[in-house]
Amino acid sequence: MTTDDLGALTIGTDDEVTAIGGTSIDVYKYELKGANGLETAVTSSNEAGTTFFESTLTLQLPKLTKSEQKELKLLAYTRPRIFVQTRNNDVLLMGEKYGVELTAGNISSGQNMADFNGISLTFTAQEALAPRFVELSGATEADPFAGETDITVTEGTNS
Repeated sequence: MTTDDLGALTIGTDDEVTAIGGTSIDVYKYELKGANGLETAVTSSNEAGTTFFESTLTLQLPKLTKSEQKELKLLAYTRPRIFVQTRNNDVLLMGEKYGVELTAGNISSGQNMADFNGISLTFTAQEALAPRFVELSGATEADPFAGETDITVTEGTNS
């Protein structure tokens, strides 16, 4: 299986991604706290005989900066693939075939001392399969892309 940016994906016996064949892949890593989550809804139609999965990722990126606004613009104009590392340290690939679309967002500076200052984003993906688990051979809890020489992980501006 291939995707535009990730190259050939090797799929394991449990339907997980075990290798990524692309070259020069850039991954941006954001440290998240608070109200962030990935939800996947299953939609089936008996009449049409179809099923698809709609995944919604909600993020709050604290510390509003000029660099963060520039990164937001790049996300808004593309259909990226998103790797989500859960609180259980599982890694899921969202938007594997068709990419992910930024469907909503809000930039907030806050009004009071305790108000949120940052960017809230909602990404949505519709795929034939739910987000796959990603289990690369050199992966560790601290670095799910360890040992992947063609993947460069860059800390996002909120880290």
